[in-house]
Amino acid sequence: MTTDYDFWLFDLDGTLVDIEPAYPRKVMGAVGDRLGVEFTDRERDTLWYGFGGTRSRTLAERGVDQQEFWRLFHEEEDPVARAEATYLYDDAEAFLATLDSPVGLVTHCQQYLTEPVLDHLDIADWFETVVCCDDDIGWKPDPKPVELAMRDLGVRYNGYSGVLAGDNPSDIGAAWNAGLDGVHVGRRSPAETGRCVRGDRRVATLLDLVSSQGR
Repeated sequence: MTTDYDFWLFDLDGTLVDIEPAYPRKVMGAVGDRLGVEFTDRERDTLWYGFGGTRSRTLAERGVDQQEFWRLFHEEEDPVARAEATYLYDDAEAFLATLDSPVGLVTHCQQYLTEPVLDHLDIADWFETVVCCDDDIGWKPDPKPVELAMRDLGVRYNGYSGVLAGDNPSDIGAAWNAGLDGVHVGRRSPAETGRCVRGDRRVATLLDLVSSQGR
């Protein structure tokens, strides 16, 4: 794996930040109430994090239409409450402080949710570009959101080497599809997530990458 990169891209949720468990369970509980379905705590966690690709299966087993689920989910999401329940991983702050190359964010978190989180944690100025995936931009592992971030950083396909770090298989897929290295940040065990993600490198904490940065 190349260790000296000209730029770094990161996923947000589960990679740099996470959320207090009570918030997603509350949101998923409210969505379930509107659907007339009582989700278990495990199902609420599965629906929030999508462990092992089980989100679709969970909804199918409960007879819930996915589009209706997501419509209600977005109605129940409160940007301020979500931001206040979100915390920054200590190693994320420590690692990004070591970087002196351009840094960008490519996230599935929607803009109306991402901006309050970045503002609340006071980390918006860490990133020279923030790309929030949507139906027009594309969703990881589609390389288009990554390519957009690369274009914003001025490093798209012009000899610069880069990497995308994330906690989800779609992050690694997006990195590879865009011609970048992919670092899997495995903050939870495969036994919990139901998957083992292949990447150019797998780490439990971003600080595991410090030595590879030569600092």
